Amino acid sequence: MIVESKFTGCFIGLAIGDAYGAFYEGGILERVLWQLIGRTSDGRRRYTDDTQMSVDVAQSFLENGGIDQDNLAQKFASSYKWSRGYGPSAAKLLKGISKGRDWRELNRKKFPEGSLGNGAAMRAPVVTLCHPYNDTTLANYIKESAEITHAHPLAIEGAYAIAIATYMALEDESNEIIIKAILIKTDSDRYRLKLNKCMDLLLSSGGTDSNVIKKHLGNGILATESCITAIYFALKYRDSSLEHMLGDIFGLAGDADTIGAMAGSIWGAFNGVKSMAQMAEDVENVGLIESLAKQLYNNYLTKISA
Repeated sequence: MIVESKFTGCFIGLAIGDAYGAFYEGGILERVLWQLIGRTSDGRRRYTDDTQMSVDVAQSFLENGGIDQDNLAQKFASSYKWSRGYGPSAAKLLKGISKGRDWRELNRKKFPEGSLGNGAAMRAPVVTLCHPYNDTTLANYIKESAEITHAHPLAIEGAYAIAIATYMALEDESNEIIIKAILIKTDSDRYRLKLNKCMDLLLSSGGTDSNVIKKHLGNGILATESCITAIYFALKYRDSSLEHMLGDIFGLAGDADTIGAMAGSIWGAFNGVKSMAQMAEDVENVGLIESLAKQLYNNYLTKISA
């Protein structure tokens, strides 16, 4: 049986990676802006859309007993604030939903195949907490929660890879078993190549140069350029401190907050919440996040006792 600390560690680890990473994301202008708005009135680190949309997923799931796409779309839209750092395409889509338009009319408006960004993957760990089993239901939940904003097949596939890694971290599986499990569910050669490279890097002795990681795994906003990177860091640093892992992620620059959020959630699923307590105190609304994680855990207990 999975222990509660792993649920709370997973969700809070996501928020820590996000809120701490936001100060390192993007170029000079983005970093200057976050220096100005990145703290709340009481001095805590402000989280971005990564955590906000994960909170939305948890709240919608608990209210509806499953993934209700229309309810979740409305939740995403009602929570939208420009200061959370939403991407331009997501912002336009959510504003359209707020004006009464159907998300099904908007999610492919700019990109005919759907967005290939990592927005679906960043909330995949919390979707996994909604259903912590590597089965058809989890795959469906990932697809249903993803396609509202990120309908591209590769965006959904990347989110599913993060979900599998999260589930197997909750179960304390080995790195090799985790990579093999993701490979079994992977259709795209782009992901397969990166997963194999990820395994090679994990097996190599010593540290890995950041330029090697950026070249072979990526550090960008696309799912194909960030999901396997996050998995690599979570697996490599599973027995190290969260601070150490995040420091090396932020050294990559690029989409630091989302890679940090995904890796932080998987790391938290391995290690639980206790070892991150001090960092968590510096993140806004951590009490709400902890409460949602515990409610999701109670939902899990109900399922396994039924």
